Amino acid sequence: MHNFIDKLQAVADRYSELSELLADPEVLADSQKYTALSKEEGELRETVDKYKQYRDVVEQISDNEELQQEKLDPDMDALVKSELSELREQRDKLEEEIKILMLPSDPNDEKNIIMEIHGAAGGDEASLFAADLYNMYSRYAESQGWTVEIVDENPTDVGGFKEIVLMISGDKVYSKLKYENGAHRVQRVPTTESAGRVHTSTSTVGVMPEAEDVDITLDPKDIRTDVYRSSGAGGQHINKTSSAVRMTHLPSGIVVAMQDERSQQQNREKAMRILKARVYDYYQTQETDAYNAERKSAVGTGDRSERIRTYNFPQNRVTDHRIGLTLNKLDRVMNGELQEIIDALILDDQAKKMEQLRNE
Repeated sequence: MHNFIDKLQAVADRYSELSELLADPEVLADSQKYTALSKEEGELRETVDKYKQYRDVVEQISDNEELQQEKLDPDMDALVKSELSELREQRDKLEEEIKILMLPSDPNDEKNIIMEIHGAAGGDEASLFAADLYNMYSRYAESQGWTVEIVDENPTDVGGFKEIVLMISGDKVYSKLKYENGAHRVQRVPTTESAGRVHTSTSTVGVMPEAEDVDITLDPKDIRTDVYRSSGAGGQHINKTSSAVRMTHLPSGIVVAMQDERSQQQNREKAMRILKARVYDYYQTQETDAYNAERKSAVGTGDRSERIRTYNFPQNRVTDHRIGLTLNKLDRVMNGELQEIIDALILDDQAKKMEQLRNE
């Protein structure tokens, strides 16, 4: 407990130091430094507020325990005991809330994301399910006040997607959608199935935090850029200009091709955004794999080959296999009501991290 209090006091001391620094004229004159310190202060604010509440409750408990040592009449004694019981409950609750706030945070949680949805096993049905997942995430994003931009898409003749790439922007997007990384399995009767048999198909979802220049710098010498003529619809324009762009990051072998825009410059910009995110994700995953080789934790590995969830349409059931959660309201989930699943995944992640801290 002393270690817990010491850590909290250190956080409170740092918060006070930040408040002073933010009033310093030199810091105020340096916008980059001011922004960084403001962000750090904001991240500590809730923890410090809870710590102040905690100290106040602990002090009240101490006062009431001292009061109990005196000779009290029965009514007063009962009142003190009742207050002590409530205060101890408050203390225990605050302790748990503070422990969660003190858990190591994911530095990517505040970031926007690039999401890649691929139709995998199942042909046309997998591509249709990829489109369903795109609609599900778009509706969830709308409920969160986020914006969704289609960066690239490869539609199929049946109205699905072989692949669709999205940029989702808003408040703490990665913190909620990072758990969607993996293989999603669907069980339903395809529209093309005349005998009414249930088929199983899969689509994969990749979630990458949008990489900023501060996160990763790509050396131009490490990138090979090829330009070529776009294929598909577009009329004479496509035959006359080489607007499509293919970028290859030579050290990792990652390739991004972009022909969505008519301008080569626009395709270059979009390709670079995706390339940065993929390369950042590539190196981060390598670090995570090395870390998890020594310590088995986290909510799933995030490997895209790992089946994380099953969507059973005939029984209106969705099951998240990582935490054993089953909900009989698939229709609502597909309509973007994902929060219950995401909250459960966050709680499970927090519980694993708490257990890990106790074992250190």
